[in-house]
Order: sequence, then structure tokens, then C-alpha cells
Amino acid sequence: MRRGVFIVSTVFDVPADQLIPRIAEELKKAKEVTPPEWASYVKTGAQKERRPTASDWWYIRCASILRRLYVKGPSGVSRLRTAYGDRKRRGVRPNHFMKGSGSIVRTALQQLEAAGLVEHEKGTGRRLSRQGRSFLDKMAHMMRTQGAG
Repeated sequence: MRRGVFIVSTVFDVPADQLIPRIAEELKKAKEVTPPEWASYVKTGAQKERRPTASDWWYIRCASILRRLYVKGPSGVSRLRTAYGDRKRRGVRPNHFMKGSGSIVRTALQQLEAAGLVEHEKGTGRRLSRQGRSFLDKMAHMMRTQGAG
């Protein structure tokens, strides 16, 4: 019998499509993370035709940003805009890539920073704080031990 064995789960051990909605549910409980008043009217980028249809899309985007900072390391607004960009359909002309909305990414990062999950790093953008990394690891561990459902 082995004593003192502790299994550590990280974000890499849980599929993103299952982890992000669970993180979003937890972010709804944080008072610092709330959709701005303009969030119900905006598109997520110039390449989109319509605004998001999901009512909790703001929390999902914040959760996705947290996971991305965990996996890819420090990132600035410009790099995150590229990550959330998409192709712009231009009719009969060829499609072009366009970045996502900077205001959405910037505001989400500011809210996550106010919640203590993200911190600003001079020269490289924003990165997860110790509290943020711990939060994501705990969420991943809960999902792993309870099963994905």
C-alpha cells in the first residue's frame, strides 16, 4: 500500500469544452466579473454578422481567456484579439482574417485582474496570478474526481 499519494489534476487533464462552462459558472459568482451594459449590443468582432445569442457569453469568454492564459502563458490584448478572430466573408471576394474585438478582451482582462485571477506583467501583457492558477487547478481537479458531468 502506497502512502501519501496525491493525484494532482491540471487544466491539461480536462477537455476544454467541458472545463470552460464549469469555470464560467464559478465566475458568475464573482462580483467583479459582470457583463458591461454594452455587452448585450456588441458583436464579438468586425467579421461577425450578429451579436452572440447565448445570454452568458461574457462569462464563457472570460473563462476561455483564463484557460488560454494558463495554457499559452502571458498574453497581451493584441494576441488575444488574434486568438478570438475569424475569417471575414466578403461575398465573391476571398475571405480575409480579422481580429476579434479589443474592447471585449481588454474589459474582460481588467475584470479578471480586479478579481485577483490575472496580474499585469511589464512587457509581456497579462498572466495568471497564483490565485488564478490555483482556481483553475481546483476546477480541473473537481471535474476529474467527480467525472466530467
